[in-house]
Amino acid sequence: MKTRYSFGGDEHIFVEVDEEMSLEAFFKSLSMTNAVKESRIKGVTEICPANASFQIKFDPDAIAPDDLLAELKRLEGATEKAESTVSTRIVEIPVFYGDPWTHETLMRFRERHQDPGGTDLQYAARINGYASVEAFVAAHAGSPWFVTMVGFVAGLPFMYQMVERSKQIEVPKYLRPRTDTPKLTVGHGGCFGCIYSVRGAGGYQLFGITPMPIYDPRQEISYLREFMIFFKPGDIVKFKPVDRDEYDAAVQAVDTGRFAPLIRPTAFSLEAFHADPIGTNQKLLGGLYGA
Repeated sequence: MKTRYSFGGDEHIFVEVDEEMSLEAFFKSLSMTNAVKESRIKGVTEICPANASFQIKFDPDAIAPDDLLAELKRLEGATEKAESTVSTRIVEIPVFYGDPWTHETLMRFRERHQDPGGTDLQYAARINGYASVEAFVAAHAGSPWFVTMVGFVAGLPFMYQMVERSKQIEVPKYLRPRTDTPKLTVGHGGCFGCIYSVRGAGGYQLFGITPMPIYDPRQEISYLREFMIFFKPGDIVKFKPVDRDEYDAAVQAVDTGRFAPLIRPTAFSLEAFHADPIGTNQKLLGGLYGA
């Protein structure tokens, strides 16, 4: 698909990179928004990247809409010639899969679900061809995930699984959204994973919960004092299954200011991933765990 540009009123330009999500579409969106940021175009007041698109807010008194459009098209041409490599970070996120809190919630809303007789994990495992929930959890936690967008509610990351397209986990959203979702639930809808940053309504399947806060508007949590939102587009996530004792210990560590997320700087090449997905992921995880 050719990149599609459209104006949103007098102060926005919306850029649709592709009609469907892919790593290529995400990388093009990320590269273009990074280029806009680095170019410091006069009049640009906000840059909002999404999964396969982005939106630019600008001051029409500082830059004419057509001039900004021409500049964006120039940046598109420049980024298409550049190698798709980003310097980023990889983060370990502990997850208590099948926890009692998301289980209690999902059971309250079975009439809104495709499979009222089972749990979300059981349903996801079955429609993705896994013989058991344990095998499904191993697949969910076994490969890294890209954060492609942060938003919808403050601090919520959308994550795209870094495996071959044929191996991606895909699960539809609930038939009707829930009116409740526990804070820090790890969910999934379509091809996207997410972590609910706050308690509220939602339609994604509920797989588990993390003890690691990702949004703190008071900026009291040790690793969120500089900025209230943990994730940013381009982050790479590795989920780590934990049991109840490990979950409780992590919650206590958060409450006492002792919890420190495992974070490592890394680089990711889209070309290298396409050439060897398994080897690229092994290298990423080796960098995270010091192998």
